[in-house]
Amino acid sequence: MAIGLVGKKRKEVNKVVLLPLSEIYSNPSQPRRTFDEASINELAESIRENGLLQPITVRRTPNGYSLIAGERRTRAYRRLTREFIPAIVEECSENQSAAFALIENLQRENLNYFEQAFGMARLMHEQALTQQQVSVKLGMAQSTVANKIRLLQYSLPVQRAFLDNKLTERHARALLRISDRDEQLSVIEHIAKNNYNVDQTERYVQAILTAREKEDANTGSRLFVVKDMRIFLNTINKAINTMQHAGIEVDADKRETDDFFEYTIRIPKAAACVRKS
Repeated sequence: MAIGLVGKKRKEVNKVVLLPLSEIYSNPSQPRRTFDEASINELAESIRENGLLQPITVRRTPNGYSLIAGERRTRAYRRLTREFIPAIVEECSENQSAAFALIENLQRENLNYFEQAFGMARLMHEQALTQQQVSVKLGMAQSTVANKIRLLQYSLPVQRAFLDNKLTERHARALLRISDRDEQLSVIEHIAKNNYNVDQTERYVQAILTAREKEDANTGSRLFVVKDMRIFLNTINKAINTMQHAGIEVDADKRETDDFFEYTIRIPKAAACVRKS
């Protein structure tokens, strides 16, 4: 394949041309947020020895060229202090470029699952697409798209904890049932320390939730009993007040201990006798 140095009179669209690296900038919609520096160094050495096997893809903009695909290759080329890089210039909109960038990264399987989720959510937002439409564009099941986007419920520190501990997407999905951030971090630390697989993680999360449900049930039961006991005590007090208002000299003594409510009520026998006129 012939490669030409781009010039003002050369038609560059859909051809492999040499573009100045100084005029190429990263795609603002690039879904990848982290780059493995060691991997890029290895790629640079491979390019030094074997050349660039696949040109990058860009689109023309008023400020130069925006990358569509080939962020890692471009970074590796810059480390080789090269001035030009082989590229294919595509005619596409900014929205199409964002979609191409995500699709290219997903097809190469070099995005982590949070980056995939972020890219899908951005694609939906910027192009006003449904999950079903995104799934068609990416060639995957709608449920797969939905499951990935759900992962964005996690805060950035929790996302980083999953990745730093090399836990899988299925590990992350298992923890979605826990909503508190601090508890999520604690569970991540525990399952990483004990090297839990996904099944063990799911059982551990279920055990936490079951224990919490029992605790909540016991608390609710105790509150119900206390509430009912207050009703009973109020009933006794009202009965005493009624007798006192009727002129019966009731002697009532209430004592409360750690274990009991104790009432002693003394009613004169004379009050129980019916006087005859």
